[in-house]
Amino acid sequence: MTTLLKSITEAQRQQLHRRTLTVVLLSQTFGGAGLAAGISVGALIAQDMLGTEALSGLPTALFTLGAALTAILIGRVTQRIGRRIALGVGFIAGGLGAIGVALATQANSPVLLFISLFIYGAGTATNLQARYAGTDLAPANRKGTAISTAMVATTIGAVAGPNLIEPLGGLAQNLGLPALAGPFLLAAVAYILAGTILISLLRPDPYTVAQQWEQQHATQAAGQIHDDANAPAGSPRLVRIGALVLVISQVVMVGIMTMTPIHMRAYDHTMGAVGLVIGLHVGAMWLPSLFTGPIVDRIGPRLTTIIAGLTLLAAGLVAALSPGESLAGILVALVLLGLGWNIGLVSGTTLVVHGTHPDVRAATQGSIDVWYQIFGAGAGMLSGILMSVTGFATLTILGGILAMILVPAILLAPRERI
Repeated sequence: MTTLLKSITEAQRQQLHRRTLTVVLLSQTFGGAGLAAGISVGALIAQDMLGTEALSGLPTALFTLGAALTAILIGRVTQRIGRRIALGVGFIAGGLGAIGVALATQANSPVLLFISLFIYGAGTATNLQARYAGTDLAPANRKGTAISTAMVATTIGAVAGPNLIEPLGGLAQNLGLPALAGPFLLAAVAYILAGTILISLLRPDPYTVAQQWEQQHATQAAGQIHDDANAPAGSPRLVRIGALVLVISQVVMVGIMTMTPIHMRAYDHTMGAVGLVIGLHVGAMWLPSLFTGPIVDRIGPRLTTIIAGLTLLAAGLVAALSPGESLAGILVALVLLGLGWNIGLVSGTTLVVHGTHPDVRAATQGSIDVWYQIFGAGAGMLSGILMSVTGFATLTILGGILAMILVPAILLAPRERI
């Protein structure tokens, strides 16, 4: 494994870390716009095409399964050749899937829709995997901040995307496509741009430089001190707990979020209102990263994980207790849902980063994101069935209760490592 550098000084590592974050921030701005399309209108397309509410969670399940497969591929490719090609190709594949979804709505083809949604999921996985690129060259005591910095740029595109549902629908109709295809047209352009930026600009590759950094310092004399000297060498138990935090946060968020547009349409909320709710929800998923990363570094992922569980519980209760006609109640619930997911994601990712050894870090991260996506897919599918049988309120209450698993889980984390 080689880089463009023969040796790396601390000053060079800091400079490369800043450059990596800049490139990741730029790509994530576009990546967020691509991510929002499936969240905003995927369930509505399925409901219209299949004619049933029970299967409206299928799009989320499909693109989440696609994301699961992509996550493990990105992890393995990164382990072999670095993050640049792995992340870049992942985004471009997501863009091609978005084009397929738009064509499927025009052809009214469920088969093409399902295949395209699966491929579209590559963009979702890549968007999440990019958060690890920000940690490769970060000091051990700044991992949370690096994760959140890589995530926060997603906010711009992710918030804008859902709020462009109506104008994008008009654009799609002008092109001879159904209105709901509009957000996927945006996703196609955004994902392909994100991938192109990473392939072109993420040089030298942060993962290969980080590997070289670790190898370089492994050969130095005993007792020599550098920034990461006290970084944990690896803790499988910490990794498992971090993975559980990630999975529970994802399951609760996906299960409630997927059915919210269906719930709102049942109470005659406009598409503009749906876009507003999902836009603010997605903003709450990503924008708090400005603060959650530094907070995790300051007070530790143990306490912030407990806060995540309580926030997700509050989201479920507010959603259940708010009248269906109340736009304000749905807004508050979905903002809390996004915030709880954000805190859980940053906390869980920090636990995983601290618990993994550099030699196997990328492959482990990819494997964890597979389960993260698979359980999210299951939540997306089962949420439609559960809602059709029991109603939206029961679905959200069960989600809030499930989130409380995070509290006993984090109490089992090794205290000496975080």
